[in-house]
Amino acid sequence: MPINREELGRRLKEAREACGLTQEDVGKRFGLSRSTIAQMELGNREVTSLELDRLAYLYGKDILHFLSEGVPQGDVMTVLFRAHPELRQDEPFLDSLRPTLAVGRELSNLEHLLEVEREVSVPTVYPLKAPKTRWEAIQQGTAVAAEERRRLDLGDDPIQDIAQVLECAGVRTGEVPFPDDISGLTVEGPDVGILVAVNNAHPRIRQRFSFAHEYSHVLLDRERPTVSRASERDNLREVRANAFAAAFLMPEEGVRRHVSGLGKGRQSRATADVYDEEEAIRVERRTLAGTQDLQIYDLVQIAHDFGVSEIAALYRIRNMRPSLVTDAEFERLKLIVEAGRSKDIRAGLGLPEPEEYWRRREFRHRFLGLALEAYRRERISRSKLMELARLVDVSPEAMERLIDESGIDLEKDPDTPASGG
Repeated sequence: MPINREELGRRLKEAREACGLTQEDVGKRFGLSRSTIAQMELGNREVTSLELDRLAYLYGKDILHFLSEGVPQGDVMTVLFRAHPELRQDEPFLDSLRPTLAVGRELSNLEHLLEVEREVSVPTVYPLKAPKTRWEAIQQGTAVAAEERRRLDLGDDPIQDIAQVLECAGVRTGEVPFPDDISGLTVEGPDVGILVAVNNAHPRIRQRFSFAHEYSHVLLDRERPTVSRASERDNLREVRANAFAAAFLMPEEGVRRHVSGLGKGRQSRATADVYDEEEAIRVERRTLAGTQDLQIYDLVQIAHDFGVSEIAALYRIRNMRPSLVTDAEFERLKLIVEAGRSKDIRAGLGLPEPEEYWRRREFRHRFLGLALEAYRRERISRSKLMELARLVDVSPEAMERLIDESGIDLEKDPDTPASGG
């Protein structure tokens, strides 16, 4: 039995107030008067399906939140505002987030229609206490990164597509035009599941680091949504997340193996005693002075191999124990990187630009694949399929070609119209 106008109006008012919007704010967005919005919320005016769809998008909710008979569940916007009430007034931030939330909700709906058992891939939780010192934060982040790599069977090799790793672990990912101060966001809600979004205006290498950083919040701080800001990098949870990201993207044994492959990383003097049950023979090996020092061209290759910036790679190899660089070597390499010489060296070595080489494989292929399957099974209409395509910037013409090339319409009975949303 559908809900009545009064209940729909009540839910609309509740959703609007949760977003910190006035009736006048909403009216201006849709070219309606404040009194019209008021009449909707009082149940005195019918809300058309188009208006309801636009209002749901504005409030960051699934349209079923307003139409289902049961008590509406919480949603990402509500959870986010509860933890970060200041975001209610940050309209540019919210405008950038809404499209990603819409895709997340539609993906949940498609999985429900197709009975996809996503819950088998829910990420684990590491129940650690909040760190009390920076050192403890670094230790926790590094240890959890190593354990999570082991749990996911990633070995010690570089991660080619960090977003894909998160998706396979049960996390939805997105790239959002956040303000520059925000590198990423982690939220969880019944309508979108666990969602990690990073700033798509940041360089690709930084986005990779941000995905790993936010994954730390998924594993360690899931009890509350997080908004990662550069201005809060001294927060101990942020320090822990940064340590996790560095260790997750650059596992110690993998880095040491790569450095060894460059002919570096050996101790300047090494000894061993060979014992034959009667006496020991000492064997000593010395390397020529300076031959094991890492050079800028070594650092550029290491950074490229693991998909991080040169400065991130430099800090990581310094922080490993035993360190791969002395303090003097660290300072020398740091000055070269800060002088901007890495790009020329990368070009001279024939390495591709990070923006090209580390381009992520868009998750939209899965989204569109599920949408096509739902259309093939007649769980959604053709118009709904086109609406979903627009959400991920696929034109109706491109979608029509995809339908034709897939042969879906040839399988369907031409006399039976598609049903569903």
